[in-house]
Amino acid sequence: MAKPGERVKIKTDKEEIEGVLMPEEKEFVVIKLDTGYNMGIDKQRVKAIHTISKKEEKKAEFPKEKQKKDLPTITILHTGGTIASKVDYETGGVIARFEPEEILAMFPELKDIANIKSRLVSNMFSENMRFGHYNILAKEIDKEKKAGVDGVIITHGTDTMHYTSAALSFMLKDLPMPVILAGAQRSSDRGSSDAALNLISAAFFIAANKKFAEVAVCMHENTEDKTCVILPGTKCRKMHSSRRDAFQAINVLPWARVDYDKKQANYLRTGFRKTTAKKKTQIMPMKEDLKVGIIYCCPNMYAEQFKAFSGYAGLVIDGTGLGHAPVSETDKLTKENAKIMKEIQNLIKKGTTVVMTTQTIFGAVDMNVYAPGRQLIDIGVLGNYCDMTPETAYIKLSWLLSNYPKEKAKEMFGQNLVGEISERLEYEKEFIKQ
Repeated sequence: MAKPGERVKIKTDKEEIEGVLMPEEKEFVVIKLDTGYNMGIDKQRVKAIHTISKKEEKKAEFPKEKQKKDLPTITILHTGGTIASKVDYETGGVIARFEPEEILAMFPELKDIANIKSRLVSNMFSENMRFGHYNILAKEIDKEKKAGVDGVIITHGTDTMHYTSAALSFMLKDLPMPVILAGAQRSSDRGSSDAALNLISAAFFIAANKKFAEVAVCMHENTEDKTCVILPGTKCRKMHSSRRDAFQAINVLPWARVDYDKKQANYLRTGFRKTTAKKKTQIMPMKEDLKVGIIYCCPNMYAEQFKAFSGYAGLVIDGTGLGHAPVSETDKLTKENAKIMKEIQNLIKKGTTVVMTTQTIFGAVDMNVYAPGRQLIDIGVLGNYCDMTPETAYIKLSWLLSNYPKEKAKEMFGQNLVGEISERLEYEKEFIKQ
């Protein structure tokens, strides 16, 4: 059977076509013609595929880089391939590069910033991440800390990068060095890619700032390819599906702005945890079999939707406005709302820890403003006055229930542990991108 990358001749019901076989599609056989264009052929038309020549495996050789004593050492841990991948235009497949020499060949600017160590932890789409992967990452970061590196960069898919940054922020107690997550909205082979600037800026920030000891995210500040921002791990979020500046700080300013061309990394605010060589990092892992859910409030909800979380350890209600849920019976059309209130109460009585957030993203929960909110507080719904994003609240609740008795976890949920709750909201309208 012919394999992608091999030169083949495809016989159809009308003609013979020669070219390089591409990865298989569901309904089509795809071939790259000598003109460089791809052609899709309906599988039902294909009579035979004959291999003309096998693909020659070419192993790229990269020179070994000598360690420079005057530069810091940074380890890059890879969890996904986008930021360090290129398309093989002969086969259409993606080639992922993870060895230090390969990374330096792709991003040569790193040679002047730090001594680079690099290895693969897992290669997966970020939507497939589970709590167990957070535990693996925490252990790998601790290994690098013990090896004496000056900082760690984690390459990560952007879809759930803010979940991972929040998880590591809670899990790594007394972290003595920076851990920066960097992703890419567009793969590194594209002219509009953000991969290089994000990765290089993350490395430059670590090298230029010896005191910063937080888990943070480094992504484009705006659509221009000039500056990146260092975003707090528990207070940032992906706010656009495809723009290079998709990530924003929520209710606070970013930690810093990085302009690599000008060789500047300037703090926008302080109050971060500082590096130390004395403390020992403690890993407080996530329970891998823990069940915590999120429910998004919307019109015309049913009590059954809440009942589905019966038996869960925790539930995050992604409420509307100030932290509202459809729990008030006001006329004959809202009888179901009273059932929803009853079901939330049943969940809490049966042991589920229920917390409230707001789907507005910016701003804080305030359930004291209206009577239904006060009723939710009375039955035991937590989260009042907190400004955590739903994602951070989900991670925090899961981490607390993984490491503390339930009553202690409930007490700690409203406490600011690693900067996830703001003393005051710092954003203004201009910080919200249109």
